Amino acid sequence: MPVRIRLQRHGKKGKPFYWIVAADSRSKRDGKFLEKLGIYNPNTHPATVELDVERSVQWMQNGAEPTNTARHLLSSKGAMLKLHLVKGVAKGALTEEQVEERFQSWLSEKEKSNQSKIDEINKSSNDQRAKALEAEKEVSEKRAAEIAAANAPEPVEEEAVVEASSEEAPAEETVAEEAPAEEASEEEPKDAPAE
Repeated sequence: MPVRIRLQRHGKKGKPFYWIVAADSRSKRDGKFLEKLGIYNPNTHPATVELDVERSVQWMQNGAEPTNTARHLLSSKGAMLKLHLVKGVAKGALTEEQVEERFQSWLSEKEKSNQSKIDEINKSSNDQRAKALEAEKEVSEKRAAEIAAANAPEPVEEEAVVEASSEEAPAEETVAEEAPAEEASEEEPKDAPAE
């Protein structure tokens, strides 16, 4: 019976999460499994991976083959490194204490790098929020200024009324001046045929 370490899909449509399981390679993707080794949730940022490293290493020592995706997840949690170190113990190159020491140092370095990535993501998202807030403040200030300008009583209206009345008087005078000129031009043609 060939055993595979693979992902088993759960969750709802569009929001999947996966169990990392050891299962018979002939069983269905979401069918029977031999043991649940962990979970993988790609919906969070960064993705959440919880894994029982000891049981995963034990399954791989007994001949279980991980799929490509499962191998990547196992590697990110240190199961592949632990398997490599355990093989070194079997050959006599390392002791159990050295294996645990190397594995714990690798875990601490990995945790630091993951934490720095998380801090960087949080910082960038906070910067984006701050920029968006500043842009919203500018827009709201412009709108408030426009509303204040539109609602402010304008003393200019009285001056406009005075200017409008002064402009109407000269316009009437020009119309009156044009009227006699027209009369004169009409009279000239009458006089011309009489001569």
